[in-house]
Amino acid sequence: MPREAVEQTGKEANWRVLLVEDDEPVRKRLARILDGWDKGSLIAACGTLADATRVIDREAIDLLITDLRLPDGNGLEAIHRLKAVSPDAEAMVVSVLADERTVLDAIQAGAAGYLHKDAYAIDLLDAVNDLLAGHSPISSRIARLLVRRLAGRQTHDTQQGAPSDLTAREMDILNHIARGLTYEEIAIRLEISRHTVPVHIRNIYRKLSVNNRSQAVFEARERGILPR
Repeated sequence: MPREAVEQTGKEANWRVLLVEDDEPVRKRLARILDGWDKGSLIAACGTLADATRVIDREAIDLLITDLRLPDGNGLEAIHRLKAVSPDAEAMVVSVLADERTVLDAIQAGAAGYLHKDAYAIDLLDAVNDLLAGHSPISSRIARLLVRRLAGRQTHDTQQGAPSDLTAREMDILNHIARGLTYEEIAIRLEISRHTVPVHIRNIYRKLSVNNRSQAVFEARERGILPR
């Protein structure tokens, strides 16, 4: 892999991060921010989809932070590839694109967070920490777009989709997810083991045919399982 395309780092840490950003100055600045993160290690910083795909195929990646508009493709393809090889890995989009279709496509692809580039330099590490704590960090501009989209849907649309067969416990957990609680907070509130929460959440994802927290809440509201 060309040296200029991927900057490698050898720091040992828990979360293994892949950064994908085609703008070299921005990529280097983000890499410096991530290098200062005490909970993770930046495995590679790539400027193209091809380089990112090669890293995903050869390295164990826990967190992908990607732009969408890349010179040889779309960052969503990197998310799809990561989820194919590591279903439990997390992904977050950092992009100037903020139209409804792009945001929804990113969430459906498996992105659990979406930052608009007008704020990412300040918020990146806070957003990453929030994501890994069980939240879904979304820039206020993106959140407003999603709220407007949901508010504009017709009532009958909420009834679409097959009914879920969520258990009472899964409904409790889904409600806590919608409120933004972390796995640990959910375990404390429901007085259950911290290790059983991810098991229930995986069952929720399977029953709702989704891949992450944002999708689960969105789909549950679309079906009328959760109030809007």
